[in-house]
Amino acid sequence: MMEGYWPTAAEQPGATKHDIEHSRWYRDVDKIVLSRTKQNNGAGKVRFIAENISREINERKQSGGKNIIMFGSPSAIHSLLRERLIDEFWLFENPIVLGNGIPLFKGIDEPQELRLLTTKTFLSGVNAVHYGFVRK
Repeated sequence: MMEGYWPTAAEQPGATKHDIEHSRWYRDVDKIVLSRTKQNNGAGKVRFIAENISREINERKQSGGKNIIMFGSPSAIHSLLRERLIDEFWLFENPIVLGNGIPLFKGIDEPQELRLLTTKTFLSGVNAVHYGFVRK
């Protein structure tokens, strides 16, 4: 979904400043896709991981460089949380009541303490809440 929009979003008529900046960032950044069904096709800066997710993410984290940012996929979050591979959360609370959905925190064997780092409320009513894990 993102690959179909962001690489060329800056070139679209009426592109906003955000679209231009995010499109540039998206084209330049390495991307990792966790998928059981898709595999690498050798294109661009996208790498698919289907197996040994914990090892692959740990290797990436140890290699230095930039942060790893994850978008979407509650099932991937569940796997990464179990392996304690997530260091921080940026949660965006949208003022919409859906009634159901996939829980963000599921299948956690023991409590993992978070500390509030920052918050921001946007004019739209969306709240951004930034948490970091307290690692002991």
